[in-house]
Amino acid sequence: MLTDNLGRTVSYLRLSVTDRCNLRCVYCMTHDFKFIPHPRILRYEEMHRLIDIAAGLGISKLRLTGGEPFARKGFPDFVAKILTRHPELDLRITTNGTLVEPHLEKLAAIGVKRLNISLDTLDANKYKEITGFDQLDKVLRTIKSSIEAGIQVKINAVAMKGVNDSELKDFLDLATKYPIDMRFIEFMPMGEDTRWNSNVFWSAKDILEQSRSYKNLIPVAETAGNKGPARIYDIDGGKGRLGLISPVSSHFCGTCNRLRITAEGKLRTCLFSDKVYNLRGILRNPKLGDEQILEVLRRSTVNKPLGYRLLENKEKNHGVCDTQMSAIGG
Repeated sequence: MLTDNLGRTVSYLRLSVTDRCNLRCVYCMTHDFKFIPHPRILRYEEMHRLIDIAAGLGISKLRLTGGEPFARKGFPDFVAKILTRHPELDLRITTNGTLVEPHLEKLAAIGVKRLNISLDTLDANKYKEITGFDQLDKVLRTIKSSIEAGIQVKINAVAMKGVNDSELKDFLDLATKYPIDMRFIEFMPMGEDTRWNSNVFWSAKDILEQSRSYKNLIPVAETAGNKGPARIYDIDGGKGRLGLISPVSSHFCGTCNRLRITAEGKLRTCLFSDKVYNLRGILRNPKLGDEQILEVLRRSTVNKPLGYRLLENKEKNHGVCDTQMSAIGG
């Protein structure tokens, strides 16, 4: 097991399969963003090796992210191979939902049970303004088709005043109509050229207060199967639920159980820290083996920081770290 010096046990790995994305969301990529050169991106077989090692260290939950994971060629086959080798893994995929629909039948057949779909607005014009593309209808079809295929859907919206705060009732109506988790994530100050500022920040507390003016919300007690950073509420009379994630206003660092590996093989033990450990160099060195990777994972986990302390020390209206969210992997 991977345990840090604060007694937190790591059981959750987020692995980015690519930094490429077919959208250009304004809060995720700066105008001068450059993609990582292909030779520096981990090969699928290198990722399989890391997953094998992580599973042996007690990692039980794996989230595959991007960029946009479905933008990488062969991604569904990669997922199928993971589930064949590790059927016990709780595997989840985070996607923008624009490239998923052709693969839904295969995803359901190989055992994918959960999709997280990033969607910040239900307004077509605003969607194009945020992402740079007119793809909202495609995402909404994917949500409905996923549900029909028996795949559980969570919708993740970055909460932003002046952007989507006027759509809260529409999002709640969507979660009333469909069996989805509608989750709002506080806008995090990520990246050197972040668009985060106090005027845009919309807190989970304010979202909850406003939501209660539209719906009767019933808090869901935390259980082994419902354990994570989101505070969950049933919507009275609805099929879905509301979730609130507050990494800025009310941190959950004390129970953080995750590690992140970027598409170029950089291990990050905290989302808000630029401290990384280069796993790609070990993977591609024929003189080094799995034991060296194990040692890096163990040593880095011991020193896993508390992200809220990094937030407290950041400069006003500046990012807490220099790395863009798209390069980290969500």
